[in-house]
Amino acid sequence: MFRKSFFAFAFVALAAVSATAQTADEIIAKHVTAMGGMAKLNAVKSMRLTGKMTVGPGIEAPAIIEFKRPKNVRLEITLQGMTAVQAYDGANAWQIMPFQGNKNPEAMGEDERKNMEEEADFVEGPLVNYKAKGHKVELIGKDKVEGSDAYKLKITLKNGDVQTVYLDADTFLAVKAEGKRMVRGSEVETESFSGDYKEVEGLMIPHSLEAGQKGSPQRQRITIEKVEINPAVEDARFKMPEVKKAEGNAPAAKPENKESETKPAGKKPEPGKKPPVG
Repeated sequence: MFRKSFFAFAFVALAAVSATAQTADEIIAKHVTAMGGMAKLNAVKSMRLTGKMTVGPGIEAPAIIEFKRPKNVRLEITLQGMTAVQAYDGANAWQIMPFQGNKNPEAMGEDERKNMEEEADFVEGPLVNYKAKGHKVELIGKDKVEGSDAYKLKITLKNGDVQTVYLDADTFLAVKAEGKRMVRGSEVETESFSGDYKEVEGLMIPHSLEAGQKGSPQRQRITIEKVEINPAVEDARFKMPEVKKAEGNAPAAKPENKESETKPAGKKPEPGKKPPVG
């Protein structure tokens, strides 16, 4: 009797796990449909977002974000005539930060590189084709995001990092994401919000993006004003430029000490005569 009850309990437990996994996949399928469908997503080879980023109280700067498959991303911010760049080419992450007094490109650290790699999956996000990407997804349940119900999905990325993505229960669009990032050697909990979705060529694209440290009122905000699907973007845009070495002034060549070239040769005196004086 005990053995039968035990196996019956085990069967129910396994069925519950399968149901949870299936439910997660069903929710993700609805998420893909809400975004525009897999065919539309697969057709996106590149994307350019143009808008403004809030960089301080009452201060906005023009911003451009470019994506290109498979894993390329570039962010530009222009302020006071200077342009800052952060980019990732699928392997290396680099930046140009003139606001910090450095106008030359420099490589980012490993933590920043991982962050940029995750940002490069903007078009689809980690949920779409998560199995093919090597991720794992678990449905946690429901939670409230700014007063609305949202499905809570835990994503264990291929690299071991963990994210939590919230999908609106009505629209199945992503409205919030949480995770942890290394900032200057310290682990920081972060959260981001996506909103103001608008249809662009059959795809639902967020036109309002916010990100910041969890629990902090300070957030970076980007308002998207223009979305371009499949613009021509050269691969070189994502590659780190070579640093040009400053060419110093070559030292002037010293003139050769040849009196024959600088002074006219005097007339040699005749034998037995003294040279003229004066």
